[in-house]
Amino acid sequence: MQLIELTSYLITQCEEAKNRFFHMREFNLQPDFFSEVKPYADHIHEQLQLWQQLATEWRVKHQPKYMHTQQINQVVDAMEQFIVQSFYKETSKKRFLQSIHSVHYTLSTMLRYLKEGEMNVQQEEDDF
Repeated sequence: MQLIELTSYLITQCEEAKNRFFHMREFNLQPDFFSEVKPYADHIHEQLQLWQQLATEWRVKHQPKYMHTQQINQVVDAMEQFIVQSFYKETSKKRFLQSIHSVHYTLSTMLRYLKEGEMNVQQEEDDF
């Protein structure tokens, strides 16, 4: 399922953003916006747009109790911000880490729902 893979990929990107942030701070690095930051941010933006569409469709179809459209939209907004911020050592550490934690939690929750749903479908198929 594409949504499961994309959600897992975004969780990985959360970890990479955190690692990049600490790396940039530790080595006092300054990225080139047009050759490093923008291409990476554009790629993540495309992935987030696809994820948002698929996640919203999935949410409407399955209506999970603790997952709302607003949370999906917040993941996209926050992630687009912290991906760019991860390149800059001047970023507020506390706010940056809180944003990543929040997005990671929502993505992990969705991934759990997706995997549980996939397991239920598999069990139904095995019953026949």
